[in-house]
Formats: sequence, C-alpha cells, structure tokens
Amino acid sequence: MNIDNIKSVYLIGVGGIGMSGLARYFHKLGCVVSGYDKTESELTKQLEAEGISVIYQDDIVLIPQVFEEADEETLVIYTPAVPKELRIKNYFVDKGHQLYKRSQVLGLISASRFTIAIAGTHGKTTTSTMIAHVLKHSGYDCSAFLGGISTNYESNVLFGENNTVVVEADEYDRSFLTLHPNIAVVTSADADHLDIYGDESHVVESFSLFLGRVVEGGTRIVKVGLPFESELTYSGKEAGDVYAENIVVKDGEFYFDYVHANGRIDAIHLGIPGIHNVENAVAAITIARLLQIADTAIVDALSAFKGVKRRFEFIVKKQDAVYIDDYAHHPEELRAFLSSMRKLYPERKLTVVFQPHLYSRTRDFVDGFAEVLAMADELLLMEIYPARELPIPGVTSSWLAEKIKLENKRVLSPQQVLEVISEEKPELVVTVGAGDIDRLVKPLKEIMNAG
Repeated sequence: MNIDNIKSVYLIGVGGIGMSGLARYFHKLGCVVSGYDKTESELTKQLEAEGISVIYQDDIVLIPQVFEEADEETLVIYTPAVPKELRIKNYFVDKGHQLYKRSQVLGLISASRFTIAIAGTHGKTTTSTMIAHVLKHSGYDCSAFLGGISTNYESNVLFGENNTVVVEADEYDRSFLTLHPNIAVVTSADADHLDIYGDESHVVESFSLFLGRVVEGGTRIVKVGLPFESELTYSGKEAGDVYAENIVVKDGEFYFDYVHANGRIDAIHLGIPGIHNVENAVAAITIARLLQIADTAIVDALSAFKGVKRRFEFIVKKQDAVYIDDYAHHPEELRAFLSSMRKLYPERKLTVVFQPHLYSRTRDFVDGFAEVLAMADELLLMEIYPARELPIPGVTSSWLAEKIKLENKRVLSPQQVLEVISEEKPELVVTVGAGDIDRLVKPLKEIMNAG
C-alpha cells in the first residue's frame, strides 16, 4: 500500500492513544477519517471536535458509505485489543478490505522517512516525547507519533516539514518489528506482557529483533546493562558511553551534568522531575547531538520541556498540598516513580492510590508490586482494572494487599478513595495506574485545591 494515495481511513479502536494519533495524522493530510471505539472518552471527544467521526456502538449501519468498497485509496486500521467477534471488524473483512494494525501503518510510514524509534517496557513515552520536543524546539523539526499527550503541544501526534519522524515503538504483540529505524533506542527490557511472550527470554529476544531492524549505517542506543549490541550505551546513574552525573534537586527542580566521549554539558535544567527522567534526557541529548543540534539549543529545549500527560504530571502544587498523577503500572516503573517522589519530597508523608492493571500482570509480578508499594506511607489500593482480560481466580487486590508489608493499607472503591482524601486531607498524594484511575484526577484535584 502506498500511504500517499490514501483518501479514506477507518480506525477500529480509534480512542486508543496510538490509534488516535494515526487518526489525527491522516486527518491532517486531508483524508476522510472515521472510527469506532467501545467507550466515549476525553480523547474521542477531542477527535470529534477536530472533525473526525466516532461511533460507540458495534453497528455496521453506522459505518459511513465511503468505506463500503475495498480499494487502494481506503485504509482500515485496527487494534489487536478489539475482540475477534466485533461486527464492525468482520464487516470490513467480509467486504474484502485488508486490515492493518497500527504498527504496520507506522512501518509503512517509517520505510520512507528518517525514523527515530524509541522502544522499552517503560520510559519510551517520555523519551520519545522529549526527543520530539528537542527537535521541534531547536528548529530541527520532525513529525512524531507518541504514546501520550505532550503537554507542550497538547497532542499525541506532531507534524513537521522535514523527512524526520519520531516513533514510540510498542513491544506489545511485537508491533515494533514492522519499523525501519535509522536510530533506535531501547530504554528497558523488563519482563512484561507475559500473556503474549510467555517468559522474559522471549521479551529480550523481541527487543533484539527490533534492534536488528535498524537500517544499514544506522545507530543503536541502549541503556547500560541491557543484553544487546549497540553503537552507544547510556545511563542516568552509571558510566556508559554517555551518562548523567551530579544529579541534584534545587527548589524542587532537577539539574544534572551530561558526560560524553569528548566532554560534558554541565548544570542542565530538566523541565520535569524524576531521576528516571534524567536518564530519559540522556538518551534525548545523545540523539540530538547525533543530528548535530547545538548543545545550547538542546539545553534550552530540555528546560522548556513540560512532559507528558499522566507521566509525573503535577495536578496540584501548593505549599500545603501536592498531587501528582502517573501512568506507572509495572513494578520497575513504580519503583522509579516512587524513588523520585522520595527524592523530591523527603520530609512529606506519601499517600499512594494505585490501581493494578491486568489480572495476569498482577499475578506474574505480585511480589515485585508488594515490595515497591511498601515504599508508600499510606496505600489506597483499588480493584484490578481488567482491560482485555477475564478474571483469574484468586487474583484480586485484596490478595495483593495481604503481601504488602505496610501497616497503613486499604482496598477501596473509587468513591471511597475520594471520601478518604476529602476527610484526611493528606499533604502529598499520587495516583498511579494504566486503567481508568485517571477518572479520579478531576475530582481529586477539586478536593486537594479546596482543602
């Protein structure tokens, strides 16, 4: 398929963060864009406001007539998360359309562009957004497909005038093996998505195959300690080919030095907090310098970087009350996030509201979750968000809570969480999780601001 010939695009699962990015991309190119999603969300409302038609019923009558005929000008994209029995999906199959996954479409786009692809079981969203921001802010420019909403640009897709594209490379379902990167980054390769991969060795194998897709003459940049061959290694806390030194917090802001083979850049101010985000910034700086962007322009861009929605996002920041929301849903993500919270606010009592994501992930990493959640002073645990899964007998939030060596812990409904925060008025609150816990953000913001 030739992407340049496409005139009509239908997206099944259009409300997903990655799928909505493609919807916006093709809409920007002037295509007729429509889609289906199971539930209405803030993101789907935004798509509709931008002129993209979205339906929420699995009813083929609601599909616009322009998509009836299968031809070279019509593209149908689906997410693997949709059920096989979905009538809308089967309608397109029966009509003779070839259905493409989001990853396959990104592969088609990347094949004709200078592609910077960022992969990792965690860290990829912030790192890819940071890289895209540095390229935009410095004047180098790029297009970008991101796995989160950039706070600087209020979007998950950016449009550039040059031939460079930044892509968040998703390991789920081995999606990133369709890409053709000129520069590839691997931020992490922890065991995850074991419902897909089976065990950690297959996760590692998949990332190795991803790095193997780097085009001839390209560059692989890999975090120190990962078992992959690369042209460059990087780290936020230990020596690599490039790394961070002298990480300090001044007045709630993070500063660090960047060390490379030919010298260093001192006292870089990072616009967002977090030790793990310093490490992400090391990768971003390294790519920008490969593209010969001036050090001063890189430093300016990082200082102006405002982060990604739901990644260490300050919702309330007052003298007596702080509330931060984060997407962390894997033990190592939680460890990085909570460690940064401790460094940022060492004297404050930390109240953590956590919603586990997936029964299988909770089961597979229960000991890791139990260990890292014990870093809280008080834990408010919500029920497991099932996403695409059916319940697994015995795998519940109460079962997880029993394993956590923490005195102040409770399993609560969303409404009970709001009541506890309203009554107890904690000074430092974080909500973490990848499910629908984000629905608590607005009411919690109101409670924290009123308190």
